Amino acid sequence: MSLYRRTDSPYWWVDFTINGQRVQRSTETTDRRNAKQLLATWQAEAWRREYLGVRPDHKWEDAVLRWLQETDYRTSRATDLSHLRWFDPHLSGRDLRSIDLQRIEHLKQIAKRSGVTNSTINRRMSIVRAILRKAVNEWEWLERMPAIRMLREPLGRDRVLTDSELAHLCNELPDHLRAMLLFSLATGARQSNVKLARWSHIDLERRTWVIPAAEAKARKPIGIPLNSVAMDVLGRQQGQHSEFVFTYRGQPIRQVNTKAWRAAVKRAGIENLRWHDLRHTFASWHARNGTPMHVLQQLGGWNSVEMVKRYTHLSVEHLREHADRLPDRVVALTRAAGYESVTPKQIHGG
Repeated sequence: MSLYRRTDSPYWWVDFTINGQRVQRSTETTDRRNAKQLLATWQAEAWRREYLGVRPDHKWEDAVLRWLQETDYRTSRATDLSHLRWFDPHLSGRDLRSIDLQRIEHLKQIAKRSGVTNSTINRRMSIVRAILRKAVNEWEWLERMPAIRMLREPLGRDRVLTDSELAHLCNELPDHLRAMLLFSLATGARQSNVKLARWSHIDLERRTWVIPAAEAKARKPIGIPLNSVAMDVLGRQQGQHSEFVFTYRGQPIRQVNTKAWRAAVKRAGIENLRWHDLRHTFASWHARNGTPMHVLQQLGGWNSVEMVKRYTHLSVEHLREHADRLPDRVVALTRAAGYESVTPKQIHGG
């Protein structure tokens, strides 16, 4: 039986065997003539692949569609789609084999000339690399892929709110944004998680907030202990909405980078501030106060200790006892040469 109908599907299905390998799939068409053409095409491709080692042609858009279907779990879905739309006029209709290193480098230059940052170009190229990698390793559409090199990016952003900036910003923000800001600084949670915070995920008695796996960046649930600041904010928010913790005019908050946020930041005299910098501020506070890296990793829900190490340069207190472990002879020679210990007050002329 090469072509047949199934009771659970409106489409024609094909069923054939090549060298002992059975192929059974839907044609995704209800037209028998089109289905017969697909059957003939697939049988010919299977024969060439099996006996001649020839791989069938696949277009860029075929790979994009399959990749999107297999990665619909990604929290960066909207961003992925935005990047993929940029590739449409450049790669649409192209055979995957034609996307070589020369083509990739050409696309980088096009993006650079349009003023796009290296970071954005790298995000785009990482998607191309992921798609081509699947085409080679999982789908067997390609025998090999180009070695896509990433561009050098600027050092990671470490913008941290000062105490003065925080005080001015709190005075300028409307109530709903002020509550979200304080809760973010108290928990270190990502913007998306704060916006989606639900009462059903919060245990006020145990003072815990569990971010479900479906809403976590790494697709793993995150448990966050609620400190006194977070509890104070929740106390003010109780009774405002039955489901969501933070709302505006009775509706869930969809965006925080609003006109009201930008205006408040400007009135507070603060420059170069993004909402994500609140997460950096949370981590920096903990690092400076001596919170161990592995603890900070759990508090902030980072996927690895490596991601937390960027903040460790802010804390050196835990190294001081090790710094004092100099050989006794070095200390004695220093004192004999007339040097004496000084206090911070003496250093600053006190």
